[in-house]
Amino acid sequence: MGGFFGVASATDCVTDLYYGTDYHSHLGTMRGGLAVWNGTGIDRVIHDITNAQFRSKFDADIDRLSGRNGIGVISDYEDQPLLIGSHLGLYAIVTVGVIRNLDELAAQAFQKRATHFSEMSGGEINPTELVATLINQEATFADGIRRVQETIRGSCSLLLLTREGIYAARDRWGRTPVILGRKDGAWAATFETCAFPNLDYAHERDLGPGEVVRLTAEGAETLVPPRAEMRVCAFLWVYYGYPASTYEGRNVEDMRNRSGALLALRERIEVDAVAGIPDSGVGHGLGYAAEAGVPYRRPFVKYTPTWPRSFMPQNQKVRDLVARMKLIPVPELIHGKRILFCEDSIVRGTQLRDTIRRLFEAGAREVHMRPACPPLMHGCPFLNFSRSKSEFDLIARRIVREMEGHDGEPPAAYCDPDTPQYREMLSRIGETLGLSSVLYQRLDDMASAIGLPLSRLCTYCWNRCG
Repeated sequence: MGGFFGVASATDCVTDLYYGTDYHSHLGTMRGGLAVWNGTGIDRVIHDITNAQFRSKFDADIDRLSGRNGIGVISDYEDQPLLIGSHLGLYAIVTVGVIRNLDELAAQAFQKRATHFSEMSGGEINPTELVATLINQEATFADGIRRVQETIRGSCSLLLLTREGIYAARDRWGRTPVILGRKDGAWAATFETCAFPNLDYAHERDLGPGEVVRLTAEGAETLVPPRAEMRVCAFLWVYYGYPASTYEGRNVEDMRNRSGALLALRERIEVDAVAGIPDSGVGHGLGYAAEAGVPYRRPFVKYTPTWPRSFMPQNQKVRDLVARMKLIPVPELIHGKRILFCEDSIVRGTQLRDTIRRLFEAGAREVHMRPACPPLMHGCPFLNFSRSKSEFDLIARRIVREMEGHDGEPPAAYCDPDTPQYREMLSRIGETLGLSSVLYQRLDDMASAIGLPLSRLCTYCWNRCG
């Protein structure tokens, strides 16, 4: 994934930019970058944050940066921000999203002969550089950004730092958020609204799908109006959004509490305690426990000072090791207990299977799992928040292949919780993971917990509707 923060201010913006960008650290673990317009040009700094926190890497840079406008980014992939010189003038650019037709667009650009791209490690083209190339083919920044949104397959939200201010644009389908905030003498654009309160910004509004605005210290000017259709990623609320953030007027933690409550309303099961797999499962677990009238406990405690997110390393063994090292069991809360866990989702199941085994080794009588979304059936073609190489990395998809005996598209019955095929799939998933029982959230209940109609949500990874 990744996240960004931009500030246009009447006074120096660097402190707000530094802390606002830092509030996106949960979205990326590879690179961090800041760029500031210093009055005559752009000062930029990029650091590798793979094994260090954003703040610790950038703390020494803050005193030497100054300017009234700036953009920052946390990225899981390429170096950003990029500095671009073009007929439009000097600018810096950051993007969030993924481009699925990158090679095709690069080939078209090469046909113009004057185009070239700097290669990343592995010979790949930097997707943010490709976005800049598309922008530079038009007469204005607004027209260039519109060209990007109409041309790429995937998604792209972005910030541009220019002499005239900051351009902020939301993906054409609104799959990721771009949200405006303001305070006296400053306007900001962010992925996460949790960046606003402690910096004294008021949440002004969300950009609409495909909307482009230019921010200055005086305000936000709409250059490209929003589209009516939206397909915002439902996983924002279920998993990767920060609990204190709000998108489309729906807070993440509030959604997770409602989600857990709806899971509890679907069943009656006798357990001694409810827990959430840290961190994103906690809100769902609290909602379940409150609705079911069962004590909420923490049989696993997450050790956060040094361990990054577990799903980012490419190597599965490393992912499993990181996941194991950061979750510490509390035997006194496990031994002899029937425990129901809420989790944001079950993806591959490899880490979860190890967690379940450890629970039984610590003396648990029963272990029940309640994921807060339906079984994942498809890889996401629009965002880049998973390192899965194949759809058959997904445990639900592997079980369907076993049941159907082929690698083809899963029949619709496996997405319908009222069919015998779906119930058999869940039974096999539970058996594979060593669970006492597993019951997934229904798609309609998930949408109800979010508070948006399914027609406004991207649910591609569950039912190919996006």
